[in-house]
Amino acid sequence: MDNKILIFGHKNPDTDSVSAAISLSYLKNNLGENTEAFILDEVNQETAFVLEYFNTDAPEILNNVRIQLKDLSYDKNGLPFTFRDSILDAYTYMNLNKIRTLPIVSDEKVLRGLITMKDIAMSLVQEDQRKLHTSFDNVINGLEGEEICKFDDCIDGNIIVIAFHLDTVEEMQLFQEDSIIIVGDRFDIIRAALEKKVELIIITGNVNLPDDLSELAKENKVNIIRTNYDTYRTSKVIYLTNYACNIMISENILQFKEDEYLDECKEVIQESQHSKFPIISKEGQYLGILGRGHVISPGKKKVILVDHNEYSQSALGIDQAEILEVIDHHKIGDISTSIPINFRNSPVGSTNTIIYQMYMENGVDIPYEIAGLMLSGIISDTLLLKSPTTTSLDTYAVGELTKKISIDLTKYAMEMFRRGTDISGRDVEDVFYSDYKEFSLEGTKIGISQVFTLNIEAIKKNIYQYLKLIEEINRQKDQFITLLLVTDIIKQGSYVFYNESKDRVIENAFKRDMEQGTFIEDCVSRKKQVIPMLIQGIHQSKS
Repeated sequence: MDNKILIFGHKNPDTDSVSAAISLSYLKNNLGENTEAFILDEVNQETAFVLEYFNTDAPEILNNVRIQLKDLSYDKNGLPFTFRDSILDAYTYMNLNKIRTLPIVSDEKVLRGLITMKDIAMSLVQEDQRKLHTSFDNVINGLEGEEICKFDDCIDGNIIVIAFHLDTVEEMQLFQEDSIIIVGDRFDIIRAALEKKVELIIITGNVNLPDDLSELAKENKVNIIRTNYDTYRTSKVIYLTNYACNIMISENILQFKEDEYLDECKEVIQESQHSKFPIISKEGQYLGILGRGHVISPGKKKVILVDHNEYSQSALGIDQAEILEVIDHHKIGDISTSIPINFRNSPVGSTNTIIYQMYMENGVDIPYEIAGLMLSGIISDTLLLKSPTTTSLDTYAVGELTKKISIDLTKYAMEMFRRGTDISGRDVEDVFYSDYKEFSLEGTKIGISQVFTLNIEAIKKNIYQYLKLIEEINRQKDQFITLLLVTDIIKQGSYVFYNESKDRVIENAFKRDMEQGTFIEDCVSRKKQVIPMLIQGIHQSKS
């Protein structure tokens, strides 16, 4: 997400929370910030209608905001070496940059192994110094040499430093086709090597090769390099021109994918004998090196919350995120931060009303699509300005936003509600959770689902399934009260369904005799009406 600030509403997103996230992100980006709107679950039917109507894509679903390894400030700019780089290249780079671990990758940047300074040192002690498997270019670069003849890109053979007379060389049959000869101005030795068609001849001391030997080299296709190094230095350096992959660690590498979560990796990292860990992508491509120090003060995802300010309603892992700002119109919940933040909470009917004020305060013009989304959020949460949560600020914002998009507000709102309340083909659990929130009231856990409808019969025909689900949720989530409010938009009231074990608390709350499905007139707001009544009912039951 590349340091973007993530803006999102509550779980079970509704039209107000989704449109608030989108409209606030647009505002913030116009003010120079780098933000993106997200949702925590699939949008409901009403919100889907609104997004389609105003030609806006639904934001991406954000599964959680837990700290991932990609959030850490690990070393992402280190140069990965390929199979074709030499041990000498690796050593030089590591020494120059003061690093001790170097990744080796394929041409596709897929991690294949690691080299450490210790590996290089141990190879000089343990490996056979006569073996050379590398490229012609690595040899010529490592020896700061000059190409005399080149016929092979890859050099693979055994190194021989010639100190014997030619008779001894021939007697011992030292020259083979895979021989790599290091020799000075011994032209008889060079001729013999050319006649044996050895793999490579390295001429030290910057000696010029006679023309007849050059022609013989071309005729027999023998690779020749000339270097200014003396024979001792050449023999000392040539082993280091081997491919780095020859000595790399390629098995049992402790590596992590960038999207893994820190809390799941931290113990492994701390208990490991290693101090550096490669970070790779899902496809195995190398991204960087993680050190132990990077996990001490991990970077956190930066977030802005809209339309909620309670942990239970927010994204999984919200306690691991850095909350920068909260824009909400609900009661103040339990979200807390370690430093002061912008917390804007107003007793209005919709989060979008607050965001409309922010547009006006900052002098940012509201484009057609954003105006439509904000308008939809307000009329959804205020039930077309008929909810008791409606304020003069909501009414004013609706009037101004309607001017920007020029629609028949009542006709549009009724179509929006109709699309949103259509439950045909949906199972009971899906309907219940479409707008479900949990609260902590007076030390008790409360769960409230609110379903808006234009046709109560669609609910009543499956009422026993809904009541069974209420009891199951109440038991599974260990809730004090579990409510289902079926709000009739036309009649401006709600049918109340609840867990039977708390019928006395429910009667105290609504101040009447209750049975399943009792209709409460003028009760349409979960936030402003039902929750305060439940608090009072709980108080009475405890007294």
